[in-house]
Amino acid sequence: MSTGQEWPVRPRVEEVRIQGLGVIDEAVLELSPGFNVVTGETGAGKTMVVTGLGLLFGGRADPARVRPGADKATVEGTLVVESKGRVAQQVEDVGGEVEDGELIISRTVSAEGRSRAWLGGRTVPVGTLTYLADDLVAVHGQMDQQRLLQPARQRAALDRYAGEDLVKPLRAYTQTYKRHKQVAALLEELTTKARERAQEADMLRFGLEEIEKVDPKRGEDVELRAEEERLSHADALRGAATTAHTALLGDPMDPSGDTRDVISLLGEARTAVEAVRDFDPQLAGVADRLAEAGYLISDVATDLAAYAESIEADPARLAAVQERRSVLSGLVRKYAEDSAGVLAWAQASAARLTELEGDDDRIGELTTEHEELSARLGELAAELTKVRSAAAERFGAAVTEELTALAMPHARVVVQLSEAAEYGPEGVDEVELRMSAHPAAPPLPLNKGASGGELSRVMLAIEVVFAGADPVPTFVFDEVDAGVGGKAAVEIGRRLARLARTAQVIVVTHLPQVAAFADQHLVVEKAGDGSVVRSGVVTLDHDGRVRELSRMLAGLEDSELGRAHAEELLGMAAADR
Repeated sequence: MSTGQEWPVRPRVEEVRIQGLGVIDEAVLELSPGFNVVTGETGAGKTMVVTGLGLLFGGRADPARVRPGADKATVEGTLVVESKGRVAQQVEDVGGEVEDGELIISRTVSAEGRSRAWLGGRTVPVGTLTYLADDLVAVHGQMDQQRLLQPARQRAALDRYAGEDLVKPLRAYTQTYKRHKQVAALLEELTTKARERAQEADMLRFGLEEIEKVDPKRGEDVELRAEEERLSHADALRGAATTAHTALLGDPMDPSGDTRDVISLLGEARTAVEAVRDFDPQLAGVADRLAEAGYLISDVATDLAAYAESIEADPARLAAVQERRSVLSGLVRKYAEDSAGVLAWAQASAARLTELEGDDDRIGELTTEHEELSARLGELAAELTKVRSAAAERFGAAVTEELTALAMPHARVVVQLSEAAEYGPEGVDEVELRMSAHPAAPPLPLNKGASGGELSRVMLAIEVVFAGADPVPTFVFDEVDAGVGGKAAVEIGRRLARLARTAQVIVVTHLPQVAAFADQHLVVEKAGDGSVVRSGVVTLDHDGRVRELSRMLAGLEDSELGRAHAEELLGMAAADR
């Protein structure tokens, strides 16, 4: 039952529907933004709740989990997310939709082992759900891959834990690292490709010298083509102009005057019309136009005469034009489509040649800058290591203290920093969380230093210490209380409640001391139907919680002693908030 506490708006799982999964026939989980606990009798299917959440976020599809007699298992989740946040953007990138801040995720597993996934109403590969889960949920259970077991996650979480102390040096390091990479790449190109660049410079130099020697002018090739056509057909052009001139004015070398030229004919026509123009104004207009035509023909004849006199066969000039065109054509074939393109190539090539000829100076400048950046990078990396080492010491001590309260008094967690082979975008530090089970044991990686049940408690301790620094909004714990009871169980419940102040927490437990701290208590109930067991999930009110805690304490829901103890546990948990 919800406590009525006001929760900040943050991404969370709001509702989960499960059908045909394990012993669960059909169940609906309505989840609080805070601490949710799932309890129930042995065999009722509590673990199927965690299995369902795992499927929802890309977990392995096991057809053996499909309820006997069912065709498939289905899990559907309704999540509250920021409409313009990172998760919503990822959903939109694959074609899905987030409507009014709600995201629907669905997953089915058939009895034959086929699996399908939907995200925001769009079918997607299961891997998309796994990718999305990195920003939404951390599942801690004996069969789950732990987020914080990934080295990159461990370093990122430690950096967030280090807080403001790391922000400024990390920003300075990142900027220096990027410039260092750029300079190194430029030097690599200049030095390893020196021969290619020298060959390129020689090619450009040859081309520029060839173009400079020819000295082409913009549009020159077009003008020369026209001149060559004129010179090549000089006789034909002069003959055509002379013939046309004769047709218009007659042949001055013909004394007989028998030639009927255009001007004479126009004159006759004009004379005939002029004689009668006074009798009809319309015909007078025709006479004027004949006069204009005569003037126009005279002008054209004059132009033809001048043109015919200007055209001369000039074999020497024709040869010169053809030779110039041949030289220009050679440049065009090599460098561009026309003379304008050749000039543009020359301009660009001159700039490129200047760049290539400055390689030696550029290499010297870059070498000096690279050495300075390398030294600065080393200084900043050392500063990062110093800040991380201090944060790692604080973190290890805080987690170890948490483990003492979680019935692991001899365990010790340390953060081991080692130097990577080369500088990376986050520094030179490799971060690994390690644990020793007792003082004589060497610290080992978490997945080797703790058993399955212990690992969940270790992860709880880590998450509690990281609370606020780790941005994952939902945590799921299964068997976090394995092998624990009494005071240690109370401490587990208290720490889960503390973690729930900054994130949504979902826990499957068999301990009443843990369940008492929950904001929302869900119980998985089973009902016998012959040999078939059907389970469903019920959200408990206060009386229901008392009955369930009493059952968990004494095995009898109506035991007065058990109910009194249950009330005491609930009162203690409420007072601890």
